[in-house]
Amino acid sequence: MRAGPLGHGGSLREPRPARSRPRRWLQALRVSASSRTISLLSQLEKINSDSVLGESDSARYVTSKILHLVQSQEKTRKEMTSKGSTGIEVILSTLENTRDSQTILNILNILIEIVSVGGGRRASVLVAKGGTQILLQLLLTASKDSPPNEELMVLLHTLLAKIGPKDKKIGMKARINGVLNVSLNLVKHNLQNHRLVLPCLQVLRVYSTNSVNAVSLGKNGVVELMFKIIGPFSKRNTSLMKVALDTLAALLKSKTNARRAVDRGYVQVLITIYVDWHRHDSRHRYMLIRKGVLQCIKSVTNIKLGRKAFIDANGMKILYNTSQECLAVRTLDPLVNTSSLIMRKCFPKNRLPLPTIKSAFHFQLPVIPASGPVAQLYNLPPDVDDVVDESDDNDDAETESEIETEIDDDKDQHFKNDDIETDINKLKPRQELGRPIEELKMYEQFFPELSENFQEWDLVSKEPKPFVSDANLSGPIVVPTASEEHSAEANPSTKGVALKDCSPLLTEEYNRRPVFLELPKKDNMKGSSLHQQNDQRNVLPSCQCLSQEIVKGLDRISLQNSAKNEQYYGTGCVVEKENKASITTLAGSKPCEHVSPCGGSLFEGSSVQLGKLCCTGVDSEEEEDSRSSSSGEHAMLQVSDVSPVHDCDLYLEMVKNTKSIPEYSEVAYPDYFGHIPPPFKEPILERRYGVQRTKICQDIERLIYQNDIIDRVVYDLDNSSCSVPEEADVLKFNSKFESGNLRKVIQIRKNEYDLILNSDINSNHYHQWFYFEVSGMKTGTGYRFNIINCEKSNSQFNYGMQPLMYSVQEALRLRPCWTRVGTDICYYKNHFSRSSIAAGGQKGKSYYTITFTVTFQHKDDVCYFAYHYPYTYSTLKMHLRKLESMHNPQQIYFRHDVLCKTLAGNSCPLVTITAMPESNYYEHICQFRNRPYIFLSARVHPGETNASWVMKGTLEYLMSNSPNAQSLRETYIFKIIPMLNPDGVINGNHRCSLSGEDLNRQWQNPNPDLHPTIYHAKGLLQYLAAIKRLPLVYCDYHGHSRKKNVFMYGCSIKETMWHTSVNAASCDLMEDPAYRALPKILSQTAPAFCMGSCSFVVEKSKESTARVVVWREIGVQRSYTMESTLCGCDQGKYKGLQIGTRELEEMGAKFCVGLLRLKRMSSPLEYNLPSSLLDIENDLIESSCKVTSPTTYVLDEDEPRFLEEVDYSAESNDEDVELADNAGDDEATNQDDGLSDPDSTKILLS
Repeated sequence: MRAGPLGHGGSLREPRPARSRPRRWLQALRVSASSRTISLLSQLEKINSDSVLGESDSARYVTSKILHLVQSQEKTRKEMTSKGSTGIEVILSTLENTRDSQTILNILNILIEIVSVGGGRRASVLVAKGGTQILLQLLLTASKDSPPNEELMVLLHTLLAKIGPKDKKIGMKARINGVLNVSLNLVKHNLQNHRLVLPCLQVLRVYSTNSVNAVSLGKNGVVELMFKIIGPFSKRNTSLMKVALDTLAALLKSKTNARRAVDRGYVQVLITIYVDWHRHDSRHRYMLIRKGVLQCIKSVTNIKLGRKAFIDANGMKILYNTSQECLAVRTLDPLVNTSSLIMRKCFPKNRLPLPTIKSAFHFQLPVIPASGPVAQLYNLPPDVDDVVDESDDNDDAETESEIETEIDDDKDQHFKNDDIETDINKLKPRQELGRPIEELKMYEQFFPELSENFQEWDLVSKEPKPFVSDANLSGPIVVPTASEEHSAEANPSTKGVALKDCSPLLTEEYNRRPVFLELPKKDNMKGSSLHQQNDQRNVLPSCQCLSQEIVKGLDRISLQNSAKNEQYYGTGCVVEKENKASITTLAGSKPCEHVSPCGGSLFEGSSVQLGKLCCTGVDSEEEEDSRSSSSGEHAMLQVSDVSPVHDCDLYLEMVKNTKSIPEYSEVAYPDYFGHIPPPFKEPILERRYGVQRTKICQDIERLIYQNDIIDRVVYDLDNSSCSVPEEADVLKFNSKFESGNLRKVIQIRKNEYDLILNSDINSNHYHQWFYFEVSGMKTGTGYRFNIINCEKSNSQFNYGMQPLMYSVQEALRLRPCWTRVGTDICYYKNHFSRSSIAAGGQKGKSYYTITFTVTFQHKDDVCYFAYHYPYTYSTLKMHLRKLESMHNPQQIYFRHDVLCKTLAGNSCPLVTITAMPESNYYEHICQFRNRPYIFLSARVHPGETNASWVMKGTLEYLMSNSPNAQSLRETYIFKIIPMLNPDGVINGNHRCSLSGEDLNRQWQNPNPDLHPTIYHAKGLLQYLAAIKRLPLVYCDYHGHSRKKNVFMYGCSIKETMWHTSVNAASCDLMEDPAYRALPKILSQTAPAFCMGSCSFVVEKSKESTARVVVWREIGVQRSYTMESTLCGCDQGKYKGLQIGTRELEEMGAKFCVGLLRLKRMSSPLEYNLPSSLLDIENDLIESSCKVTSPTTYVLDEDEPRFLEEVDYSAESNDEDVELADNAGDDEATNQDDGLSDPDSTKILLS
């Protein structure tokens, strides 16, 4: 009975407000419709349960009424699939049991109406209720009719095509039910019946996502059938053409089908079809069909035979030309991107132009490891080609049979990180000294502060004063921000105070130190007076360089006419212009027998030479401006702007004692002059649309237009006879100086150069750090640099980071600073193949390219480029010497020891900083000795130079005269190892020491012969644990190449358990949450610090890092790794800015402030921390739930991998070639993989 608008007792005579009448009427309709649907479903359910005559008519009538409601009302469709509704079950049950054709057609139409709208959720409901199986059974039954019911087949295939992508098992179900060939046969026999063929093709596309199905269908001629449907340009049946192309693309992902297509010459056919559609589709109405053809080409070129057929058919040039024609139309970008991907994949793999991928420098290890990459390197036969494998593809050895991989039901539903440690016994910290206490006593000499009585020291006051506990510290904390001036230099009146011997160890015990520690004698230690140091410096010969006050006196430099033979500096140095080469060098104004004719400066026992300053002095076109501005305010560097710890002469003195494997004799000007942060902000570079695509096209032009390529080697460390180019328009390169890294340079085009980086010594990989010199440039010309052998799969160069450049001309103009430069910057996979030897046994891997373009400001300048702000080992030694000479010994207790010697014989510095006791009164001495320790380390990875700049900020703050710094010194004793890997830093390594190993993976079992710095650093911590003086905080400073901001990694049992499915054990686990306090404090005080990026999860792959070992074995609860970005910040005060040395040093100072606040908060009891700082449950970082273990052999990250992913339009799909055939019954994706230019990249942050 039809319900009218006045149902439920409504009457026209009843008085109702005018506004409420329509609302109640609609409500009555909804209730009526709902009740009708329920009533009809109840009737249908009763029909199913009662087997009576005439049920077919009743079922037909009821299903027709339901179909009418479903077609007319969205409300009914929602109710049928709503939670708790049994509508779908009733419908499916009727479909399964009925034999009436009209009822079946009604039900199929009902289901099609339901799943046609509402997204995939309704289709998923239908799959969950068993709909797929019922439909497949019905299809099999219907196929036995002769002839089959066309309407039924159309509806069945339409419905299966809609729900198929939501059923991961549909391929397997179709195969088991024997219906694979039903759809195929329908297509074969009804090619002209487009209404039936279209849904059949859609179902075949769904089936083909399963590799086994694709092979089975291929054997039955489906590939040949598809080529009967697709063809040249035609405006008829375009929808059928599109579906056929999508089906063919899915089928060709099977290697068996792809080989069949190649054998039949279909690659040429596809290219011809694409060109025809490209030429005729002038209004771009059929872009999807054109892209469908490209997708087929993309699938078939996943195999080597397909790529060869593509090349033989001149596919590279054809796709290049067509894509260039599409560039002008933005809507055709999917075609350009897919074409770019195909060309990049088919680009023949090239051999890296090197004789070997091992480092150009060799260092013989004292001990060869028994296993691991270094052992494999040493065991390689000498005649093995380690640059490239014999075959760069492995798909010719595939068997014809495809292996089906079934997908677990919950594979994608539950994320599981196998790298997270789940063994509660391994997670619980356990103090394990690991070495006998007798052996650890050797480290007692590094802790004289624990026994010093200060009886002979010149203290501030020797009169006993009341003892004041550090628990009473109070007052505001003030630290210079990045925008403020650095604190003034130390009071000069304190510099002349001679230091007393701080310990008896300086006399007798130093002579009894173990030989392997190579500790310096008394005259080299802190105990020596400053006038002795000055005397030593006066003995040094005058050298060909600017005076020792160059940085502070740059404002006095007078830049005069370069045509004159001599230019006099206010500091007494002269610049002489030489003949033909016109090379300007720096020479002392007084004659010196040590100055060589070539312009070098010879020291006693070793020589250090400054490279050419510039070719023509100051640019002639800027001479007037230089003269007029040299005395102006803008051109002058105030003394307060210059770092008080930089001294040019002292730097050269440090260099001559630095031991490098290549035995460098040159000094890079940036390290000599020093660096002052620029006065302007450097924003994160905004990426120009399509820049990567453009670069890839230019790379492809190398193959298409080979005659345009110069291919000339202009710099080569492996070839000592490689001459420096004499042509004026060819750049000159150099990297033969401390921390330099550039192995080979090849000129590709007039202003384009391929650069190859050197491997870490005793390694065949780790290419990321670069530092090199360029000269001979012209102004107004854009020079493109391609660093072609990088290994990481992603980089912040894709997210706004720029390389750094230092101009000597700018330094002479009183602007000695590193600045971010470069345009058209991107990072992408290239066509140079990595051998399996360099990729941990994985074949077919490619290198990556960093490309950037630079336009130089000055002609014939000398410029330096670097991955990040360089900070050399000699710079560290200079800074430590200056800090030692500038501090007030009555106020600051400062020791500079040598922890040990490295493999190359360099000293590993150990610094101790605290406050001198107020007097030698007993209580003051006790307070001094009982201060808690803070243990800091940095630069275990040489390429992470930002860690050294953060450490510099920490050291300078600790040595400053501010009241808060004094309070900090009075609170703690700081033990600092500012550079754990001196050898790696000196020799330009990116990650390893001379042992060829990552030192931050050696903390569990360090070898004293191969990893001396780690062995003895751990020994210091083990000694403190043995004497019950555990550090309050341990922090290892690092740099991160894939994330922005500054953040920390710590260790927590509970948080590790929270990120796994093992929750039972963690529920009763008691853990002090104080490990979160310091990161929380830093997030509130340091503008660059981001709490949201912090993680406290312990991973299996990190069990041998400093952070985890110090936490687990030594027992330091607050054990951290502090990571600083190489790029910039995306939050806080510095949001949108690239990070500089000013911000990095500020972070080091803010870290100190955080320690002071931590002490104030935790006194007198460490457990009385504000609850807001330790609210872990509410502040748990979700992103750390999905940290993924490193999958790359050579460049595993120290900490969880960055989640910022890039889909390269240059992707050669080396890792993804196997994907299609291992996909099993996985669902078909509708994602547009052609839209892969990083300009349209999605940033995935979980």
